[in-house]
Amino acid sequence: MNVLIWIKNVVILLLSLFFLIIGVNTLWGSYSLKNPLEFVMYFFSASLLILVCIVGIIYFFSRFFIKIKPDGFDNDETP
Repeated sequence: MNVLIWIKNVVILLLSLFFLIIGVNTLWGSYSLKNPLEFVMYFFSASLLILVCIVGIIYFFSRFFIKIKPDGFDNDETP
């Protein structure tokens, strides 16, 4: 069961990194657009994509470094 949790967390990290690269490319490409309305749409969609990807990366590292709470209970175990 522990291996499945690690596989899930690594998949989340890899997908977050992949879409983070796409988001940064979209953000960078939005600056070359001539139409201001298209620029705003691309800029905010890329910003949202980057924000969601950063949350996925933070999720992975929080699961990696936070194992047991100070009260002694493990967060990964289900009752």
